[in-house]
Amino acid sequence: MTGGGARGRVAPEGRRFLRGHTRALGRLAGWSLLESAHTFLGGYGVARALDDGFLAGRTATGLGWLAAAGAGALLGGFALRGVFAGLADLVEPLRDGLVRRAVRQALNRAVADPAGSADTGAVSRLTQQTEMARDSFAGLVLTVRSFVFTTVGAIAGMAALAPVLLLVVLPPLLLGVAAFLATLRPLASVQRRSLDADEALADRVGALAEGLRDIVACGGQAAAEARVEPLIATQERLARTLAGWAALRTLALGTAGRLPVIALLAATPWLLGRGVTAGTLAGGLTYLVQALLPALNSLMTALGSAGTRLLVVLERFSGPVPPDRDGHSPAKPKPELKPKPEPQPPGAAGPPAEAAAELRGVTFAYGPGAAPVLDDLDLVVRPGEHLAVVGPSGIGKSTLTALLAGMLSPDAGAVLVAGAAARREPGATGPDPRRTLLPQQAYVFTGTVRENLTHLAAAPGAAGPGDARVRRAVRALGLDDLVARLGGLDAEVSPRLLSRGESQQLALAAAYLSPAPLLLLDEATCHLDPAAEERAERALADRPGTLVVVAHRVSSAARADRVLVLDGTRAVCGTHEELPARSPLYRDLVGRWNLAPDE
Repeated sequence: MTGGGARGRVAPEGRRFLRGHTRALGRLAGWSLLESAHTFLGGYGVARALDDGFLAGRTATGLGWLAAAGAGALLGGFALRGVFAGLADLVEPLRDGLVRRAVRQALNRAVADPAGSADTGAVSRLTQQTEMARDSFAGLVLTVRSFVFTTVGAIAGMAALAPVLLLVVLPPLLLGVAAFLATLRPLASVQRRSLDADEALADRVGALAEGLRDIVACGGQAAAEARVEPLIATQERLARTLAGWAALRTLALGTAGRLPVIALLAATPWLLGRGVTAGTLAGGLTYLVQALLPALNSLMTALGSAGTRLLVVLERFSGPVPPDRDGHSPAKPKPELKPKPEPQPPGAAGPPAEAAAELRGVTFAYGPGAAPVLDDLDLVVRPGEHLAVVGPSGIGKSTLTALLAGMLSPDAGAVLVAGAAARREPGATGPDPRRTLLPQQAYVFTGTVRENLTHLAAAPGAAGPGDARVRRAVRALGLDDLVARLGGLDAEVSPRLLSRGESQQLALAAAYLSPAPLLLLDEATCHLDPAAEERAERALADRPGTLVVVAHRVSSAARADRVLVLDGTRAVCGTHEELPARSPLYRDLVGRWNLAPDE
């Protein structure tokens, strides 16, 4: 990937960002003009102090010009204060935008591939890389702004003193700048590879850390070390390469920073022979040593470190939003699937238009070459129905709930909820009022008990359920003792102090209060004992609406109106009583469930 390609992606978004903050740029430019005046007065005052003052025998005039140069320094300090005050108007919006984009990218990847590995590189983007971009951008803005307006003041001053000075100073200056710019592209390429290696190392170490105890127990330290060592070696090699390019950059800086001074000194006899005064030469040297060369050195240092670092980091945020599994970008709506009538499964009744949820010829596989998890599945879930989904681990039960929840799109067929496509249109925000999904890992957050119970019960900004309704939910789910132990509805909840079962109970109560007509429970009761699970499922089935439960106990399937059996080749749907005769897998599952100690 070339540096030009990176700039091609970053530059358009950078221009849009700057166009959106023209006021902040205008304020920075206004304060920076005062710095130009300070630079101009610095060299010009020295020249006039010598030629019109001290060398002409007029000490008072010389001191006056030096005082004017000193006043310019005070003016520059005052301008710098205004520059820093306005810098935050550019830097903080950039950081906030990058944080939002990092979160969106991580969420889009998770939704596009829920079964994929965690995007641990998102942690680096959200923390280290956003702060790196913030600091690099701030330093770059300060340096570029200072160089531009310092150069304007210095060149204007030398032109006012003697334009011939520019003929001597500019050629070696431009030579050093060109040598420096030639190092930027390879330096950016190395830094990009260094960040890639950093993210890969974070992924590898994170994966190994999760199973560290098992690695030690199984004597797998050598194998784990072999997986990490190549990445560490790569990081070391890239660090050495960066050091090499830094040395070349230092050479370019020396060329740009020293040759103009040497050229001016070497040309002094020639300049004096053409009427250039000693004061003018001293003023030109002042412009070089005190203004132009320090500003150039700062600019080259910033471009070589902060600039390339900023380019590499922004490239990670400016890439296209990852497409979903079907290859469609979330930024563009996918072609709408036109559902076609399909035969209904056994036990289904009622026309498809009345269905609470429906799958029509749905096929889904995790990857182009993978075997389908669901293959040409037809299913109609009637309004008010309690459906249990059973099958061996990995057979597609969670995939089915993810399709109904709109988290996945089918490879073929259509998934409908309340007669509309289950997957929401790109750009839709807020919770989907048609359904609520409870995964195995219950969502409990730091807040009051009441907030944890009611966060699904009303749209943002709308009034939540009354106290009486909340207490009815607590009684229906059998949470009176738990709520009392936590200190009541207005007590603070600390998620880390709750057991997994207690977290699931609070999440189930939140689902009970949700107005969504379709509840999807993906093993959301797996940490409850059979009695608590039965009470929760009966309460959720009795509330208005439809309930779909991924069952992990035969008692859960027996309570349902119908049971959908997924066996990897065909799906069978029917009642608990009739399925053992129709499905060998269900007959086997019931037998094994009945032997389990908790049944």
